[in-house]
Amino acid sequence: MNMERLKRIHNGQRTQPTFSPAEMERRVAGLREQMSRIGVDAVVFTSYHNVNYYSDFLYTAFGRNYALVVTADRHVTISANIDAGQPWRRSFGDNVVYTDWRRDNFTHAVTTVLGDADVRSGRLGVEDDHIPPLLRAQIADALPGFELVDVSAATMAQRMVKSAEEIALIKEGARIADLGGTAVVEAVAAGVPEYEIALAGTQAMVREIARTFPHAELRDSWVWLQSGVNTDGAHNWPTSREVRRGDILSLNCFPMIAGYYTALERTLFYGEPSADHLRYWKVNTAVHERGLKLIRPGAVCRDIAAELNTIYEAEGLLGNRTFGYGHSFGVLSHYYGREAGLELREDIETVLEPGMVVSMEPMIMIPEGKPGAGGYREHDILVITEDGAENITGFPYGPEHNIIDA
Repeated sequence: MNMERLKRIHNGQRTQPTFSPAEMERRVAGLREQMSRIGVDAVVFTSYHNVNYYSDFLYTAFGRNYALVVTADRHVTISANIDAGQPWRRSFGDNVVYTDWRRDNFTHAVTTVLGDADVRSGRLGVEDDHIPPLLRAQIADALPGFELVDVSAATMAQRMVKSAEEIALIKEGARIADLGGTAVVEAVAAGVPEYEIALAGTQAMVREIARTFPHAELRDSWVWLQSGVNTDGAHNWPTSREVRRGDILSLNCFPMIAGYYTALERTLFYGEPSADHLRYWKVNTAVHERGLKLIRPGAVCRDIAAELNTIYEAEGLLGNRTFGYGHSFGVLSHYYGREAGLELREDIETVLEPGMVVSMEPMIMIPEGKPGAGGYREHDILVITEDGAENITGFPYGPEHNIIDA
């Protein structure tokens, strides 16, 4: 059987990119500076987040491998034949397609791109925090002249500081999340299942993304509306449980624009909360408000966490905390990405600086069967500026605003 192993499929016209050519060139130039600094001759990115960040292409794996190969003078995404010309249309730079006809066609594509760039040995950057061991071994076998070197920390550090274009996109996402939150609140009523309320928020956000970004793919936006015991986890998906009066609710809206995640999270009550519920809610909003004031340039992630811990500790609630106080924003989702070096946790020593974008999102959980049971969480997004921080979340929080009494 004589069938092509590699193709170039330039089908149709390239779409309007998410970011300007100057912005994408800035990212790649920064990457090449990092490569030179750590002595790497080429990189093979395989993660959703780095392929997207450096090429503007967000792949759909479906069990196949995808990559972005960058050398001193080449920038090539590698995609599966099943996607035809779409990766080329949405990639900054060149694209090579591999076919299914042989099992090693993906690694053959990587080898070919490196050979075309005349990079046949040396140090090859990979992402040890993402690449599966089997794929790493396959790349090593296909490229015996290369030493594989982990570059995940270096690329994460670059992604943590956002450009003006990235911040503008993130602000749009925050605005759209607020619209989703409004749609969720309007959909809350007795007897309505969690998933139906969530659908109202998702539809509102997707429609606004389509209106604002008519050239973007419409994918991966979602809402979690949790009620009752289902509020205990931050990442619990909607169920068929019907909302009833007296419920504690968690509103979570996540619009996704070109791989960029934003979020709105709020505690709500459908009907008047009990005295115990109200106490826990007010404690959590007090932590939230203090945290918003602590986020500023020069602050250290671990110090923010330590100070907020003292508020919970004074209320006897430190053991009810469920996760860190916030995290970075940018190219991430519930199934990819994470700038772990920029989380507001006790073990993170990163110093906040202008251009970083972080959340403040304290959460406590009171177990079922105890007075005031449920999960309490508020969430705002802040852009670190030269002299402070800009809160780009507009949806109100706390008992004064989020008791729904329909």
